[in-house]
Amino acid sequence: MSVNKVIVIGNLGANPDIRALPSGENVANFSLATTERFTDRNGAKQERTDWHRIVAFGRLADTCERFLSKGRQVYIEGRLTSRQYEAKDGSGRRYRTEIVARQLRLLGNRPNGTAAPKAEASDDIPF
Repeated sequence: MSVNKVIVIGNLGANPDIRALPSGENVANFSLATTERFTDRNGAKQERTDWHRIVAFGRLADTCERFLSKGRQVYIEGRLTSRQYEAKDGSGRRYRTEIVARQLRLLGNRPNGTAAPKAEASDDIPF
């Protein structure tokens, strides 16, 4: 048995980038910041922010396009994946680790002050 499950709650660093795949299905890419606050050995308060790359496909990508914007707080559940690609400048292979979203929950209030809509989930991931 094996498990590949990631859960993150954080804020979008920028508006999602939405593109159409050759199949006509949409894909959304965005970055999500999670911040950890702690007290170090000397008693000083510290803060550390990690950035995560998120990818969503199909209906979930459409939901991202409609409801997500920079600064929005979201809950993302998905799986961790790594891929390799050739650098555009020809300098060799690059590696990227991403979270492929399976579920998205909008947290907090929308910019106009209304509550967030219900969660969206997707099982139609193309790979």
